[in-house]
Amino acid sequence: MARTIGIGCQDFETIRKEGYFYVDKTEFIREWWEGGDSVTLITRPRRFGKTLTMSMTEKFFSVNDAKKGGLFEGLAIWEHEKYRKLQGTYPVISLSFAAVKERDYQTTVRRICQIVSDLYSKNIFLLEGNLLTEEEKRYFRSVNNEMEEVVATWALHKMSDFLSRYYGKKVIILLDEYDTPMQEAYVDGYWYELVAFTRSMFNAAFKTNPYLERAIMTGITRVSRESIFSDLNNLEVVTTTSEKYADIFGFTEQEVFAALDEFGISDRRQEVKCWYDGFTFGSYTDIYNPWSILNYLDKKKPISYWANSSSNSLVGKLIREGNADIKQEFEKLLAGQSIVTPIDEQIVYGELDGNEEGIWSLLVASGYLKVLRYEEYSEDEDAGEPNYELCLTNREVRQMFRTMVKGWFRKSTSEYNGFIKALLADDLKVMNYYMNKVALATFSTFDTGNKPSEFAEPERFYHGFVLGLLVELSDRYTVTSNQESGFGRYDVMLEPKREGDGMILEFKVQDAEEEKELTDTVKAALRQIEEKEYETMLVSKGIPKERIRKYGFAFCGKKVLIGKGECG
Repeated sequence: MARTIGIGCQDFETIRKEGYFYVDKTEFIREWWEGGDSVTLITRPRRFGKTLTMSMTEKFFSVNDAKKGGLFEGLAIWEHEKYRKLQGTYPVISLSFAAVKERDYQTTVRRICQIVSDLYSKNIFLLEGNLLTEEEKRYFRSVNNEMEEVVATWALHKMSDFLSRYYGKKVIILLDEYDTPMQEAYVDGYWYELVAFTRSMFNAAFKTNPYLERAIMTGITRVSRESIFSDLNNLEVVTTTSEKYADIFGFTEQEVFAALDEFGISDRRQEVKCWYDGFTFGSYTDIYNPWSILNYLDKKKPISYWANSSSNSLVGKLIREGNADIKQEFEKLLAGQSIVTPIDEQIVYGELDGNEEGIWSLLVASGYLKVLRYEEYSEDEDAGEPNYELCLTNREVRQMFRTMVKGWFRKSTSEYNGFIKALLADDLKVMNYYMNKVALATFSTFDTGNKPSEFAEPERFYHGFVLGLLVELSDRYTVTSNQESGFGRYDVMLEPKREGDGMILEFKVQDAEEEKELTDTVKAALRQIEEKEYETMLVSKGIPKERIRKYGFAFCGKKVLIGKGECG
């Protein structure tokens, strides 16, 4: 009989006691311990078992769980006598920043203070007897929700000292989702303030801490050493491209297929592979997202579970507000193609705006892109990051991004749909009416926020608009932009997949010195289509000239005027 699926249960003890479905990942304990690293940072996409792994590690090492060795019976780690003796022998400090998602710096620090204060409350027994001096007891009592920042940044260090003296053994610190506050700080604009606070806390806890035996931090991204890890030269970083622990987080294909067998749905292997396969960690390919697999085993339906299970606000912000080049590369990804780019696994949040390399790096770390291959630089080339070939991870991720693009036009859904219908019907008057409605409602959506939207680059808008066309019309047209045809590069081309007209769309911003009216700008756009012979590609694919529509889009701020050229 198949085991029960405990959706959302991330507590190792509960899973084992209740007999919930569990894939044995306890080998991580042995690998990590024998590796001997002082401080280990492990980055993996969300919902890939990081929290469960930390819970498992705490239950194994913590003196508070010394009598719970039975939780590990029958698992890989329990086969080793050395580790059976090691279970329950260390003081463990276990924290999670997963819920620190505040809108401003002061509230974020207060939330972290609450978490640290709760840690002190759980260890209130340390105030008994003469273990601590009176001064230390005063410090202990000063740790509360409203404590000063200087107290908060030193609190983990001091608790390590207290527990180490009490148990006569150095402590293990486990910090889950360390970078959640960092991402929120970037999105809401207080990144630099939080960096200083975090750097001080991490330095005291992980660097200048003689009471620390070992530590593990988990997160989605590797925040750059220069920002919060500048003082941590003892940090072992394990990213998605590292070989260490490559098969620990996520399910291997063998584990997934065994689960399908257990639940009597072996015949659905190909369906599951199409939807949820595609993650690569180190040299391990065919890694599956655990959250999606567990939900599929429970509900037996192939839908988007993982990609829609949490906020994608940061990813959406970076692509939506990105420049034309970023949107054009993303267009290729949505169309099922790959892109080639260098990536740097150290994420510098403060420099993400407009940084293509940083954005693709973040998408890889977050699991939305997978590495198909990479090319190391040869010895005679300039040193630098290798080029990676990247594509969307799987069908689930592609569906998530399509939904995200549709959301960009949510403010003007009816107007946007009206424009699409008018475009298909070749109704120029209605196209103009709805296009201006759409631009007025959504122009600022593609703004970086650094300047008023009426002065923003129109390219941000119309390349976002192109992505919308790609999503809405992908079943009827192949939508491409900025590709060579004739004697130049067209802005947008719609090639019918079946019968229908081909279309060429050229966008042009009004040049006030040369074009007094928007009609002049439209004429310039249409003239460019003709002079550059952009129709060449469509003609070469068998589409008659009389079935190729040509539209010129003229922009002046949020105003748009569309004109149509002659067919044939």
